Amino acid sequence: MQYPIIDAHQHFWKFNPMRDGWITDEMKELQKDFMPADAEIIFNQNQVNGSVVVQADPSENENDFLLDLADQYPFIRGVVGWIDLTSEMAEEKLKYYHQFSRMKGFRNLLQSEKKRDGMLDPAFLRGMGLLNKYGFSYDLLILPDQLGYSKKLAAIFPDQRFVIDHLAKPPIREGNIADWQKSMRKFSRFENVYCKISGMVNEADWKYWQDKDFHPYMDTVLETFGTKRLMFGSDWPVCQLAGSYTDVKQIVTGYFANFSISEQAGVFGGNAQTFYELD
Repeated sequence: MQYPIIDAHQHFWKFNPMRDGWITDEMKELQKDFMPADAEIIFNQNQVNGSVVVQADPSENENDFLLDLADQYPFIRGVVGWIDLTSEMAEEKLKYYHQFSRMKGFRNLLQSEKKRDGMLDPAFLRGMGLLNKYGFSYDLLILPDQLGYSKKLAAIFPDQRFVIDHLAKPPIREGNIADWQKSMRKFSRFENVYCKISGMVNEADWKYWQDKDFHPYMDTVLETFGTKRLMFGSDWPVCQLAGSYTDVKQIVTGYFANFSISEQAGVFGGNAQTFYELD
């Protein structure tokens, strides 16, 4: 490989069935520990040089867990943690996390919120307005019905770095692209918003997907964000529900095979380095 590869989206956990209730019985492959020693083997097999690890549990304990791992394993280039942006203590927490060089940003489980536009509530906006002050980015974990609200959020904070996780989870399995595509295209003029090419296999038919199933969705985000605002993420180990790490990487590698080396280098690492301000 002619350029360093940074996986912009992966997870670690020590499986706890009480805490990790989102890992249901149909996801038995995920009902075990996934730790850096496991990832190192897979990364070496796939010529991956580093990664950004993203929270899987909405707690400050998760932040401690991930930052501790980042201290131990140099390949963890950045951490995306969790914070309650609606809390009156939000700024105090941001000041605290600012001391950790590997803490690069935060995300919330917006996809699960009953109030679909909760990201536009005054308390949330107050907290969001503090992130840039402390140099933090924000991962948007959303579903297609929240793209419109996210666009409003990005417009309110033009200097805040946002990235849409997993293409906002389009309904690839059903093949319903029109509504998602229309909403996604509206981000083309928002230079502060990036998009992760990640999580696609989990939105497709887990057993019978083909590479071509993803091409219309990658076409759309390429048209919207260009090669400078897209970043590859594996979503490992969650991706293992529908494919191996190599499968997931190959989907994106194959799609960009005929692009210039500089464009490939951006999608597979350079853009993540810029967005997350990785060392």
